[in-house]
Amino acid sequence: MDFSEFGLHPDVLDGIEALNFKTATPIQEKAIPLILEGKDVIGTAQTGTGKTAAFVLPIMHMIMESGEYDYTQALIIVPTRELAMQIDQAIEAYSYFAGISSVAIYGGGGGKDFAQGRDALQRGADIVIATPGRLLSHMSLGYVDFSRLRFLVLDEADRMLDMGFMPDLTKIIESLNPQRQGLLFSATMPHGVMKLAKTMLKNPVTISIALSKPAEGVTQGVYLVGDRQKIPLIAELLKDRTGQRTLIFCSSKLAVNELYKKLKSRNLNVERISSDLEQNEREQVMLAYRNQKIDILVATDVLSRGIDIDGIDLVINFEAPRDAEDYVHRIGRTARAARKGTALTLINHMDLPRLKRIEKLIGREVPKLPLPPGLAEEPEQRHAQRQGSGGRTQGPRRSGGDAPRKDGGQKQPFRGGQRRNGGGGKGNGGGQNPTA
Repeated sequence: MDFSEFGLHPDVLDGIEALNFKTATPIQEKAIPLILEGKDVIGTAQTGTGKTAAFVLPIMHMIMESGEYDYTQALIIVPTRELAMQIDQAIEAYSYFAGISSVAIYGGGGGKDFAQGRDALQRGADIVIATPGRLLSHMSLGYVDFSRLRFLVLDEADRMLDMGFMPDLTKIIESLNPQRQGLLFSATMPHGVMKLAKTMLKNPVTISIALSKPAEGVTQGVYLVGDRQKIPLIAELLKDRTGQRTLIFCSSKLAVNELYKKLKSRNLNVERISSDLEQNEREQVMLAYRNQKIDILVATDVLSRGIDIDGIDLVINFEAPRDAEDYVHRIGRTARAARKGTALTLINHMDLPRLKRIEKLIGREVPKLPLPPGLAEEPEQRHAQRQGSGGRTQGPRRSGGDAPRKDGGQKQPFRGGQRRNGGGGKGNGGGQNPTA
């Protein structure tokens, strides 16, 4: 469907058109009409399917149709500050001609950030995007008024439950206008998410967009290595890649910090995203990475979902992800928007069961790659070779397409206009693709 077929407000359509988006994704095509009809919705959809625009666009339309702008009409709850910031930036871009105000409320900032969020909440920003803990902090001080709230969205609900936010979510939901419309989006639907859906939704319509396989343009490969070989291998892989963007995933902040220090000592242009950094430092790192001032970013799975950065042409899994679905999310950071990209995973003998689960999920074997010359085999690596592929190695394989793109091209961010209520969200104002 073309976006013009949904009957959205002309100012919302003008914002979409300015971003050069024409055709809706499957989740948008299914969800937008239901939300416009006032239905509660459960959406099973992963990052990259366009779910952000699927709920943001109809909410913006209905806010504009109401003609009321003196109170908060929509609350979007998300698990991480990074996703809160990205949704805030997306709203700013989509509402360029609509003038709808939004604010991102998240922890990790200083007193100035808290005061900025308090002021926006007291004025009644049209849309509030918040992480549960920081939102509760504001609500406990008595100036947050959600008594007239019309829309509640829980995004990445499974992630919030994994992070232990269920008690916070329960407190927040109990304090909201019971007549609201509820929307819940999640990549998976475990029992806890279904239980949460029953407490917040009324006769919901379920939409399911299956977990996508890795994009056709992603060249996947696995190195079976011992732990002592990982740093030399990473250094070899990153050699001669100046000016090209690489994203490296680790499974803990400790591993992120250690790998960052080792790569920095090799004079590589590298930064990290870790909870050890202050919030303003994290934002500066992300901005520099988006603007290609940093070649290599080391991060945990906090950046595997909901972060849409064009031009990442190499993703490296320094450690295998705990869940097979996280593998799909991680490597989905490359080969976006029909580009090419490469995803490499370093596997030791302890991670072989995780590799088997990944291959079962994606329905194919990931090619085992030979180590570069000069990296001697270790006993651990030989054991992994025997267990993983019987000692056989093969070249990288792509589902289709040519060699990985090397220019890391990135479209220029779209800068939104002034907001009606001065929402106070951070970011560079960059418009996010509705497939984000």
